[in-house]
Amino acid sequence: MAWVNENYAALEDSYLFSEVAHRVAAFTAVHPEKKIIRLGIGDVTLPLAPVVVEAMQRAVFEMGVKETFRGYGPEQGYDFLHEALVKYYAGFGVSLESSEIFISDGAKSDCGNITDIFDDANIILVPDPVYPVYLDTNIMRGRRIIFMKGSPENQFLPMPDDAVKADIIYLCSPNNPTGAAYSKEQLEAWVAYARKQDAVILYDAAYEAFIGDETLPRSIFLVEGAKECAIELCSLSKTAGFTGTRCGYTVVPKVLKRKTKTGKELFLNKMWLRRQTTKFNGVPYIVQRGAEAVFTPEGQKQCRENLAYYKENAKLIGNVLEEKNISYYGGKNSPYIWMQCPNHMKSWEFFDYLLENLGIVGTPGSGFGSMGEGWFRLTAFASREATQEAVERFRSLPPQ
Repeated sequence: MAWVNENYAALEDSYLFSEVAHRVAAFTAVHPEKKIIRLGIGDVTLPLAPVVVEAMQRAVFEMGVKETFRGYGPEQGYDFLHEALVKYYAGFGVSLESSEIFISDGAKSDCGNITDIFDDANIILVPDPVYPVYLDTNIMRGRRIIFMKGSPENQFLPMPDDAVKADIIYLCSPNNPTGAAYSKEQLEAWVAYARKQDAVILYDAAYEAFIGDETLPRSIFLVEGAKECAIELCSLSKTAGFTGTRCGYTVVPKVLKRKTKTGKELFLNKMWLRRQTTKFNGVPYIVQRGAEAVFTPEGQKQCRENLAYYKENAKLIGNVLEEKNISYYGGKNSPYIWMQCPNHMKSWEFFDYLLENLGIVGTPGSGFGSMGEGWFRLTAFASREATQEAVERFRSLPPQ
């Protein structure tokens, strides 16, 4: 008999965003005349930057010519994209070697796949609220999970507790779903904790490009000692609108090493290289040429213009919430607005209220964990017109 992974029985029956989509589909089937504004899933709406499109078009042409055609590429990514990323990181003070960078089809994939190089006996520490992928991928492995509570009392930025023993720590800054971002001093505390525990931090920096406050770190590697205890995962999905194009990267420092249960010491960089060369064939050449263009001066200029567009959307949403005297986090160094549900509503209750009364779709905070109950995530990725219309609809919310 072929046994299946029993850990899947411990998962929620439906992925959060699948349930949101199901409820919206059911509502629109009954009310096809209603115009729905979607501020739920964090998918971008602006097109790729022109310089990116041009680079990809050139790459397509190369693939149609015998002399420049390319087949299998290096699983860890082409050197030209590595070199672009080394320069990019150097621009905000982080020194990397090319061999420490691994190109992937997105941070979500790497968040799940990185678990392959860790033993299932590890104790996992995740924030609550949390991006569901961190939690679900470890449930699939049957690992023990401990939650660190985010709340208004700690600005939804939980800090280490020496009384808690953990082996793998998930951090996301700016955070999804709350939009909160750790300061350098706070990350220093996390690095100190990880080194004391001999733990590894999995640092999700997918939204680093939204940081406008220069005092906030855009990489955990700006903290001294982080290369000895951290892996950084990043993505071009939000930085450059690659949600449909698919490209990201993970940084595994060469000095990062840990022991097996039997005491054998292994370097995580070599382990991840071995995993990727075994299970992954790499990101298409055409996509990597587009990604390379993101990090050119013109590419950065064009992508920053798109980011500014989304950040203005976030500001508009934040302004109307302030008018309504509704508490919220994020929206400044993040594309996410984490708002408190008005009048003590539960998260799914507010979801239904918004959908039925205002025709607005968001994401219930309880879907991100128990500490998200009573909170609600909105995104700034809609068009300006849709965002402005949503703002007008929010003005009809009942007084607090």
